[in-house]
Amino acid sequence: MGSDEATNDEIDNDIYKNICELSEIGDSHLKRGEYLKAIEQYHKAFDLIPEPFEDYKASTWLLTAVGDTYFLAKDYTNALHALEEAMYCPEAIGNPFIHLRLGQVLFELSNLDRARDELARAYLGGGQEIFEGENPKYYEYLKTFMRSIE
Repeated sequence: MGSDEATNDEIDNDIYKNICELSEIGDSHLKRGEYLKAIEQYHKAFDLIPEPFEDYKASTWLLTAVGDTYFLAKDYTNALHALEEAMYCPEAIGNPFIHLRLGQVLFELSNLDRARDELARAYLGGGQEIFEGENPKYYEYLKTFMRSIE
């Protein structure tokens, strides 16, 4: 999930390197469709982040990676938990990808009011492009209440 975006402010350099290494291993598993192995590595990395975890960008990308992986595995309840936790971390609010995944998860869990809000945030932050490569049903749903988009 882009560990190069994170800052290691106040995280010991050796610990931060371990976090990045575990995240990269998780990313490798994810690319091979090995979702449970990826999640395991992301959790190992997350466990190294000091408390309060909400203070660190590394928490944002690790929890997003966990949520994304659970989403891809169709485990929407666990995806929701991880993505909601990510929203308390630095630079999560306003991140189009996180809003997209959160909206998709909420849609799949039939929480359509919240899904609508999150999908709209994703669109406002990332435009139509954020929906490219995703199941078109999410963008079609968005169009039903945002009449200004095509």
